[in-house]
Amino acid sequence: MEQSIKMVLMKQTLAHQQQLLANQKNQFQRQQALALMCRVYVGSISFELKEDTIRQAFLPFGPIKSINMSWDPVTQKHKGFAFVEYDIPEAAQLSLEQMNGVMLGGRNIKVVGRPSNMPQAQCVIDEITEEAKQYNRIYVASIHPDLSEDDIKSVFEAFGPIKSCKLGQGSSPHRHKGYAFIEYETKNASQEAIASMNLFDLGGQYLRVGRAITPPNALHGPSTSTSHMPTAAAVAAAAATAKIQAMDAVASNTLIGLSKLGQLNPGATIPATTVPGLQTLAPVLQAVPGQLPVGAAIPPPGIAIPQQIRAPVPIIPVGQPLIAPPTVVNPVLSQGLPNMNNPDALRRAQEQAQQKQQEELQKKLLEETEPQTLQQQENMSIKGQSARHLVMQKLMRKVESRVVILRNMVGPEDVDETLQEEIQDECSKYGLVQRVIIYNEKQSEEVDDHNAEVIVKIFVEFSQMREAENARDALNGRFFGGRLVKAELYDQALFDHSDFSG
Repeated sequence: MEQSIKMVLMKQTLAHQQQLLANQKNQFQRQQALALMCRVYVGSISFELKEDTIRQAFLPFGPIKSINMSWDPVTQKHKGFAFVEYDIPEAAQLSLEQMNGVMLGGRNIKVVGRPSNMPQAQCVIDEITEEAKQYNRIYVASIHPDLSEDDIKSVFEAFGPIKSCKLGQGSSPHRHKGYAFIEYETKNASQEAIASMNLFDLGGQYLRVGRAITPPNALHGPSTSTSHMPTAAAVAAAAATAKIQAMDAVASNTLIGLSKLGQLNPGATIPATTVPGLQTLAPVLQAVPGQLPVGAAIPPPGIAIPQQIRAPVPIIPVGQPLIAPPTVVNPVLSQGLPNMNNPDALRRAQEQAQQKQQEELQKKLLEETEPQTLQQQENMSIKGQSARHLVMQKLMRKVESRVVILRNMVGPEDVDETLQEEIQDECSKYGLVQRVIIYNEKQSEEVDDHNAEVIVKIFVEFSQMREAENARDALNGRFFGGRLVKAELYDQALFDHSDFSG
């Protein structure tokens, strides 16, 4: 009974630990999804703009955690795009809705969600978005520092009764981060507040109002029932379960004895040491008053089981591991080890060890730590010879792209309706062509400048990276209509965001 109770309690503990691990995994996945939702991609940025201009343009939507401009070390200029990471997902969503296509520095910038190399996070993002629909919450940004929660609540109460209004707490108790979450009792009130209060001048600042896309408990996940019982209830349940298991075991032993009834001697008596399992019940019988003393036989009524007396089974206390007796192992010649007298086998073993080390190094290299912030990714420290080798391997890694850009292939006067078809037929020799885009890029920022020089860029997207590499190697350096063609791989992320300024 004691062992059975401990076994049931151990099963309950394991189940509780598995539930805790599942909850921790779910929380970690939600943290990753929220980190992805906080980031936006900004493309087609003028090369004259600096980071402070981008920060000033995107700061009204919420506090910014980091901005990565991707500077070119050769030209000492940025590459025309940036990644902006906010503290909360609502700020990123609001900037995506209101900043896409806005004229900034003479160019219409493009703002989209950052592409992720974690497709498994999309289902978690959808789950978070569905949970947010259960609440009538709105997000308000660009709030004046001198306004309080009572001021915001008094302004937004005109659209309906408010259940809660909470400002983002700042570094000190009397300061906030410039945004707030307001929850209405009805859905219509929240929709009217968004339509009426967006870009409303309050205290000299234009409010930015949008729908909240995360629930209040975004990190904790949906509410679930308690995953474990109190200790007293768990012990009682374990005792009841153990009692049932003990009764089943006694019934099973009785049936086994009845099946052997024809082979038994009815008049025989047996000592206690010959009853299997009786010695293991001795501690329990001693602990219960009124029971038979140790050594008394407890056979079923009318049944005696004559057995040959063997060596007594040792009693193993509960909680101590079972140690097997030492055994003699015959020496066996190992088949997997190389013969040290054979130089070829030794050389093959060394090559295999080097190959295994290289695979482990590449595996470490390809591991992505997505939950880290962009600032943590940039401030990577290099320690030791292995870390330096890892960085060199990463710098030597090929660019993953399926897009080839053809420069100086044609001039603006050569662009006609048949050019795209001709290029597709020519590039089909090297693989399956998915798209051909002909882009005329003006070299002047002035919109009305008709005399500005125009450069024609031709983008060819293949189905596989190997096909793009073959096309690049074959077309680079060839003459086409008297022009020397320059072919190279184009940044896949820029192409996916329709950013042809690279």
